[in-house]
Amino acid sequence: MADPEARPVHRYVSGDPRRFLTDALAGFVAAHDHIAWESDPGFLYRTDREGGGVALVSGGGSGHEPMHSGLIGAGMLDAACPGLVFTSPNALQVAAATRHVDRGDGVLHIVKNYTGDVMNFRVARRLVGGDVETDHVLIDDDVATDSDHDGPGRRGTGATVIVEKVCGAAAARGDSLSAVADLGRRVAAGARSFSVAFAPCTVPGADRTSFDLAPDEMEYGVGIHGESGVDRIPQQPVDELVSGMLGRILDALAPDDGEPLIVFVNGLGSTHPLELGVVFDQVVRQLTARGLEVRRSLVATLVTALDMAGFSLTVVRCDDEIVELFDAPTDAPGWPARTATTSAQPVDVTFAEPDDAADDGPECVWLSAFVERVQGSIDELTDLDRRAGDGDFGANMSAALDHLHLPLRGSEASVARALSTSFLVRSGGTSGALFGTLFAELATAAAASDGADVLANGVANALREITDLGGARVGDNTLVDALAPASDALASGASLDEVAAAAEAGAESTRDLVASRGRASYVGDRARGVVDPGALVIAWLFRAAADHR
Repeated sequence: MADPEARPVHRYVSGDPRRFLTDALAGFVAAHDHIAWESDPGFLYRTDREGGGVALVSGGGSGHEPMHSGLIGAGMLDAACPGLVFTSPNALQVAAATRHVDRGDGVLHIVKNYTGDVMNFRVARRLVGGDVETDHVLIDDDVATDSDHDGPGRRGTGATVIVEKVCGAAAARGDSLSAVADLGRRVAAGARSFSVAFAPCTVPGADRTSFDLAPDEMEYGVGIHGESGVDRIPQQPVDELVSGMLGRILDALAPDDGEPLIVFVNGLGSTHPLELGVVFDQVVRQLTARGLEVRRSLVATLVTALDMAGFSLTVVRCDDEIVELFDAPTDAPGWPARTATTSAQPVDVTFAEPDDAADDGPECVWLSAFVERVQGSIDELTDLDRRAGDGDFGANMSAALDHLHLPLRGSEASVARALSTSFLVRSGGTSGALFGTLFAELATAAAASDGADVLANGVANALREITDLGGARVGDNTLVDALAPASDALASGASLDEVAAAAEAGAESTRDLVASRGRASYVGDRARGVVDPGALVIAWLFRAAADHR
């Protein structure tokens, strides 16, 4: 029995899980002028098809978008039948869609190997009987459910969209129904997939996620209907994880040495494109090391399990014909506008190392002390920025300074110039620009004069440049709240200890301010009571100068 205190863990725009699917379909159709909805009994279809040729119908439970609805278009599907979330469409939907899209040359059903899908598509073919010539391709690529005993067999997952793409292109070039079906079966027979998840999904209206998973665990061999995996394992580095997944796929597929392959890295719903890129980097490296050719690649989120965090790997045998059809154009909105049309090779990507090393020479004590304090306070700065901004300030400071080896040696000008370069190149973002500007002005002032006004001139120039860059003024809850009073104190001839005290008081004043500039401006009152981390680092800079310059 459900916990009466439990609440849905998802909040959808409609606010009513009973309307989730109908509202989503309404929005989808409104956004795509080549797709229409037939409400009785319920299917999506192309409105822009002209002439004859084989038509393709697919479908399945909703929650896997953009498969199948987003794959309706020239060169792919003619109709898609959506069921309720993770529930197969009924036979009447499929039969009606089949009759609607038939142009006299037959209709191919592309069916995932889930029991409900298989049954309802089969019944639909019986319902249309002799009215429409039909055939079907069964997709059964998931090696997590591969077994020798009797049962439903492997589930249909990521290979589905590859079959839909290849068959759609074959139908578009005018192949017969039997030829398109044979081609689809050949692609399906040469495709295997495996999936992992780092967090479960949640069905709209449910008060629990589809399974429970600790933060340091992953589900190994999950299904796209929110099923838990065939195993639960500790989270692994990506190279180990990909190696294990590829091992299972290749054991089942048994490609020949040097055999060309299509590789599909698919996000399951909540996996960021950067993460998919990390996965594909490992996939192409490991397959290349095995002597296999990644003839074509697809890295995208096409087959989802609602908001599941995870990914699937699909490997497909291919030949020149399959590659040609995979490359053929389509205007289906869910298919990437451009996919690779050459073989993938491992690529080494590095950022150019900046020339941010200071000259040899005596230690620049005060800047060494400043850098040491920041290096030892990254966690503190990260925590402050999580409460007052977007949480990246500590990471930016780390990127700029953690590579530096203490003590810093060289003249004050050369060390400040090295710090400026490091912030501008390594840190990036607002922090990189502002601190890079500060140290650039300190370096310029130090190079121009060895007199007592070096720090005063450098800080004054830096304050002018920084306020011009970001528009911040005192009271805006930014590093300017510490930098401006320090500049005023330097201009008045105050001691460095007094300058540091002014900067510290300015940083402390940000605790009671609501930001109108910078990262903290986005969180409003929630930043009140938290010292701005940028202002705090400025105060540390002047304290280092007071104690060691």
